[in-house]
Amino acid sequence: MKNLVLLTFLCLLQIGLRAQTYPFQDNKLSDEKRLDNLISQLTLDEKINCLSTRLSIPRLGIKGTRTVEGLHGLALSGPANWALKGKGASCTTTFPQSIGLAETWDPELLAQLASLEAEECRYLAQSPKYESAGLIVFSPNADLGRDVRWGRTEECYGEDAYLTSRLVVAFVKGLQGNDPKYWKTASLMKHFLANSNENNRTINSSDFDERLFREYYSYPFFKGVTEGGSRAFMTAYNKYNGIPCVVNPVLKNVTINEWGQNGIIATDGGAYRQLLTTHKYYPDLQTAAAECIKAGITMFLDNYKEPLKQAITAGQVSEKEIDNAIRGSLRVMLKLGLFDQSTENPYSQIGIKDTIAPWTKPETLALVHKATVKSIVLLKNDKQLLPINVQKVKRIALIGPSADKVISDWYAGTPPYAITPLAGIRNAVGSAVEIIYTSSNKADSAVIAAKKADIAIVCIGNHPLSYGLGWGQNYVASDGREDVDRQALSLEQEDLVKLVYKANPNTILVLVSSFPYTINWSKEHVPAILHITQSSQELGNALADVIFGKNSPAGRLVQTWPTSIDQLLPMLDYNIKNGRTYLYDKSEPLFPFGHGLTYTSFKYSDLKTERQSVKEGEIINISFKLENSGNYDSDEVAQLYVSFPDSKVERPAIALKGFKRVFVAKGQTIEVTVPLNTDELKYWNVEKHAFVLEKGKLNFSIGASSADLRLTGSIIIQ
Repeated sequence: MKNLVLLTFLCLLQIGLRAQTYPFQDNKLSDEKRLDNLISQLTLDEKINCLSTRLSIPRLGIKGTRTVEGLHGLALSGPANWALKGKGASCTTTFPQSIGLAETWDPELLAQLASLEAEECRYLAQSPKYESAGLIVFSPNADLGRDVRWGRTEECYGEDAYLTSRLVVAFVKGLQGNDPKYWKTASLMKHFLANSNENNRTINSSDFDERLFREYYSYPFFKGVTEGGSRAFMTAYNKYNGIPCVVNPVLKNVTINEWGQNGIIATDGGAYRQLLTTHKYYPDLQTAAAECIKAGITMFLDNYKEPLKQAITAGQVSEKEIDNAIRGSLRVMLKLGLFDQSTENPYSQIGIKDTIAPWTKPETLALVHKATVKSIVLLKNDKQLLPINVQKVKRIALIGPSADKVISDWYAGTPPYAITPLAGIRNAVGSAVEIIYTSSNKADSAVIAAKKADIAIVCIGNHPLSYGLGWGQNYVASDGREDVDRQALSLEQEDLVKLVYKANPNTILVLVSSFPYTINWSKEHVPAILHITQSSQELGNALADVIFGKNSPAGRLVQTWPTSIDQLLPMLDYNIKNGRTYLYDKSEPLFPFGHGLTYTSFKYSDLKTERQSVKEGEIINISFKLENSGNYDSDEVAQLYVSFPDSKVERPAIALKGFKRVFVAKGQTIEVTVPLNTDELKYWNVEKHAFVLEKGKLNFSIGASSADLRLTGSIIIQ
């Protein structure tokens, strides 16, 4: 009887605790008052727990959330098995890799797919069936792909800081939503700062001057915070100018004090302990934990609790400093609506009231297909070999190791389905055309197939997981991924292309890859070349749509493709002014930044500016006419580049400062307007410690790539 009374008492106590209300639950109070109240009620152990990646406070009824990966779709299960144990993971929508999404040059599209990703996060986090996802998404990667050998090139948006910043802002906004009070999910950008080499990344230092810090390496993060609204980012493994990024003074001095970053600043996985093991920066873990907190870290991705407790006991860090640190993470939780059950939160019922999984909806599949089509880049198309007219061919040879694969990378989930190039082409032609497939030239099978066919399509490229090798390893020198940079840019599979081309000159090369390659022979000889990145569940269908002319390709490169590896600077030379990227590299590229063809032809004409001069803080609209003078409906990506002939400081020869992807039906002419924002024309003045707009002449050009500029003009900056 006594036990029954005690049990009843405990049950009533639990009910009472759940029913109890606290000021932090009142969404009518200001955010800061709510945070003050919550922090005041936490025990020290609870505060320390709030520095982890699984944010919850059960005693106060806060279920909380966790972090998830989401570079090109929510990563649950997948190669790295990102799911929690228990109810487990599910399949999730998988888009092209980030570098492929960037090749769409379409910020609005990236915002749409990021919003869909956030929808799936909410659905899987809140659905009683799953409860497997988190609401803090590690995405986008705002690092710059300043060297094509970087093993994580697949994760970035390319080499240009302006283009990357526009795509980062769009992705952040898509993840977080447009509600004025609540976020759909929280965007946590990676990896601050200048993390674009993998080999020895936990030892090396990325060194460059203050102007490159402001104008280039930190710029996408700056825009992600100040314009996109992200309040979270992850620090990089490397040092920046000799100081590990995880404790670098720029975290507080710049991102917090100048940009207003008041949310999460996370270590990368293991980076806290690497302060001892690789950087050898502190004498013990206790000191390292204290210094991380003092530097601005609010979230640890490895085991920190005991050393931090010891540091508090020893007086190396105060409880007040812990309070300040957890405030950022708790602020993110507040924005996600995790402190209240408000009916004002438009995202709180996703996965609860609705029962249709987002990844099964027709509109989701259509969005993946659209993004994949838009990501495809036509690198070459001599004699109009593409698109293939199905009415004029009887037999197609489909050849190569990438012809019947869709390969997930390390940060991908498990897609609900995956259409390979072989399946997509078969879907497109049905029984009208015979498809001869072989993955290699064993026993001359590729050569025999090519000779029998009217047209040969060769699919080659990299393997994002190096065919299942262990961490930091690859089979061939030209492969790369996390923890291993590429040691070569040539593609040994190009020998297969040579054999097929010799057997059948009507050869189309499809490069399915996460990286640029020095495919010089193919560029010279093969009549048509397409580039598509890895992992999209719609890879094959989208590729077939382009090959057979249902859609005209209009993607554009976001990195300069070199002709030879010896054009590149040493990997650890982070001073791009020495000759890296299209901004400063004077070498002849294999394919230039911004390059990409279509099936039609476009004429640019009638350039106009709304006025001849512009002042600081203004936006000037530059307009022109764009005529589709060919035979196919198509998108075109018009690009705006500027130069500074009167500048008193070192500036790039040309720099992208505007772009617009537009659709033009064949035979039609439209007017295109590209806004030029004076804020994007500034340089960082070290003496004034500010971005400064120089007065004088500004030249600008409009065209289809950095090397294909059709119209030129100038304005005066007053």
